[in-house]
Amino acid sequence: MEKLQMKTPLVEMDGDEMTRVLWKLIKDELLLPYIDLKTEYYDLGLKHRDETDDQVTVDAANAIRRLGVGVKCATITPNAARVTEYNLKKMWKSPNGTLRAILDGTVFRRPILVKGIEPYVKTWEKPITIARHAYGDVYKAVEIKVPGPGKAELVFTGEDGIEQRETIQEFTGPGIIQGMHNTNKSIESFAHSCFNFALDAKEDLWFATKDTISKKYDHTFKDIFQEIYDKEYKEKFEKAGITYFYTLIDDAVARVIRSHGGFIWACKNYDGDVMSDMVATAFGSLSMMTSVLVSPDGKYEYEAAHGTVQRHYYKYLKGEPTSTNPLATIFAWSGALRKRGELDGTPELGVFADKLEKACIQTIENGDMTKDLALITTMKDPHTCGTEEFLACIRKTLEELL
Repeated sequence: MEKLQMKTPLVEMDGDEMTRVLWKLIKDELLLPYIDLKTEYYDLGLKHRDETDDQVTVDAANAIRRLGVGVKCATITPNAARVTEYNLKKMWKSPNGTLRAILDGTVFRRPILVKGIEPYVKTWEKPITIARHAYGDVYKAVEIKVPGPGKAELVFTGEDGIEQRETIQEFTGPGIIQGMHNTNKSIESFAHSCFNFALDAKEDLWFATKDTISKKYDHTFKDIFQEIYDKEYKEKFEKAGITYFYTLIDDAVARVIRSHGGFIWACKNYDGDVMSDMVATAFGSLSMMTSVLVSPDGKYEYEAAHGTVQRHYYKYLKGEPTSTNPLATIFAWSGALRKRGELDGTPELGVFADKLEKACIQTIENGDMTKDLALITTMKDPHTCGTEEFLACIRKTLEELL
């Protein structure tokens, strides 16, 4: 078949370890044979981030602002062990955190449902979408290691010179301090994104924080959501037959576990990070989760929500066989191609993306799957595929669909 053409490039952000290996395999096996792929390439591998003092991550974010759509491979967020392993200049911040800080917006994560992969939570019948605020909180925090006795204070000095001051702690010995922030503007964008997504999906929206303990920080999130809902979305929600409600995060967890699914759960940044992994795992696998960052001005960044699959990478380096699930990374590419087609008026890209996703699901439902799914499937006698073999099976199914 003649290759599909693209008008505008995607911002392509390469990553680390086994997902970097998958990235190339997916392009070679499932994309380049069918699409005249146009991308603006940024290497977000840890070594290159270190070489550029992380400027490459900033450049990639600005490219998404310019081109409108990006697709990202999983990347390493270094800890002390990684600093030693890679001989890094410093412990660089999360590249996802940097991208989200520049783009703002909300990350929407939704499980990929496949027959034969049943949720661990038996009541869940429909997917649960996590809407994660993508700015601030612990991901933009400033931290201090307290060496010994002393007084820690939280101080804000306004442009008018008026000062607000609160004592954090009178330390009698060593300790730690962390200062977090957010902005009303970013919280408002988060709220609008969630309400609009719920209207588009025609699904109920839940929002939860810990406002009973955090009476200013978390309570501000609660108040902004309620004000925007009452002013701009209440009538729209009622007309659509969907609901919005707020509850405490611990109550939300209990409600989610008892639910049948089919709703959107809006979370602050850290809560969304943790709960999206919980939801993904409970639905079957971290590799079976779509993830897209939507900025307030309509920019999109698609990614795999899981890590770099370090253990498989070390096996790969030794020449040992691996069975790594590529679905989240494939769906990042298909999501980006679909959105690129929508924005450029090239619907054939969207048709290809739909068929690629269908090929992935159909391959699994036909009994061919990676080890993580074979261990939990309700199918009898599934065929466990190696990494390259599974991609070849998907390509075969894709050829039939095309």
